[in-house]
Amino acid sequence: MLISHRGNLNGPSDQENHPDYILNAVNSGYVVEIDVWIQDNKYILGHDYPQYEVDSKFLANTFFVCHAKNLPALEYCINANLHCFWHQEDDYTITSQGYIWVYPGKEVSTNSKCIIVDNKPPTFKYQCTGICSDYVQLYKTHYI
Repeated sequence: MLISHRGNLNGPSDQENHPDYILNAVNSGYVVEIDVWIQDNKYILGHDYPQYEVDSKFLANTFFVCHAKNLPALEYCINANLHCFWHQEDDYTITSQGYIWVYPGKEVSTNSKCIIVDNKPPTFKYQCTGICSDYVQLYKTHYI
């Protein structure tokens, strides 16, 4: 499984987490990790802070893995049965669908449900279920 990090396909962009950018990655055939906040009963995307307001229907896309950025977002994602996780700089966390989510640069598990975050251009193929990357298109081109 190849997962676009915040909608990126070929490297970081200032459009990360923008709804149109994310949907472009989905329409290109990728699952997308998105950053979700809930603030003042609004659903908002953004990495370091809330930026792009969306609705609950948008978040229900089965091609999203929601990185909850605050407690209300985590509670919402779990209650809405969305594929989600929460972490800050933990080496590992578990997603709501039971995947081990591995922080960049940490030891890689050969677990069949392991997703590795690698935000550098690919240099080798990982033995895991998924890779979440800013360079997901390069993984597809070189390793799939």
